[in-house]
Amino acid sequence: MGQHGGTEHGGTEHLTVQREGATLVLTLNRPEAKNALSMPMLVGLHDGWLEADEDDAIRSIVLTGAGGSFCAGMDLKALAGRGMEGEHYRDRMNADPDLHWKAMLRHHRPRKPVIAAVEGYCVAGGTEILQGTDIRVAGESATFGLFEVKRGLFPIGGSTVRLQRQIPRTHALEMLLTGRPYSAQEAHRIGLIGHVVPDGTTLEKALAIAEQINACGPLAVEAVKASVYETAELTETEGLAAELKRGWPIFDTADAKEGSRAFAEKRPPVFRRA
Repeated sequence: MGQHGGTEHGGTEHLTVQREGATLVLTLNRPEAKNALSMPMLVGLHDGWLEADEDDAIRSIVLTGAGGSFCAGMDLKALAGRGMEGEHYRDRMNADPDLHWKAMLRHHRPRKPVIAAVEGYCVAGGTEILQGTDIRVAGESATFGLFEVKRGLFPIGGSTVRLQRQIPRTHALEMLLTGRPYSAQEAHRIGLIGHVVPDGTTLEKALAIAEQINACGPLAVEAVKASVYETAELTETEGLAAELKRGWPIFDTADAKEGSRAFAEKRPPVFRRA
């Protein structure tokens, strides 16, 4: 991460938090376990999403993994009753029984755009978290898949609901029912990810996309993201009405006026989130 010149702060022993300009980079950091989900990782993710929501200086989020992997899913040793690292976070989990679902983006949608930078394994719970992100970049050697049925488990992180809404149902059902791995190229072909780039360059590509987003009006960006999700299951008539309600007030913002002036003056706009 240091090669990008960002500043590191907060996080937990399994989740690194770093600022890259106006982008918050959350790095799953348990490479010895291919970044399998742990209690410290879930707590760190939960807090990272909230930080991005609450800090107006953050305009986008990048989610990635350390050590050449994204996330290999839940720690199955913990599910088998052999304990889970980070028991000192148990009070946090007990205080909010929904914390792990918010961390995995099942019960929380950040206001800011979330870009996934995937290297290596992105399987089981990793593919489930992926479905909660907005824009997805993968390395050529990345592997995707929902392996739960092969282990007699259920992909309860939202995949039986979300996947069929994000890719064609025939592909969603094949992925869910076979539990087989998918290459980055196949995941791209069926629409699960948007970009395939050389291994080791996903973070660079994700940050480049984030910079493009950060250069746009933040109020407009957040309103557009919110509109896309809130209208997804509405009829066209209902969706158009909701879009107008969400989008029309943006035209009265100082940011909108600045954008128009900057265009007329042929200069980059300076948005102040107002």
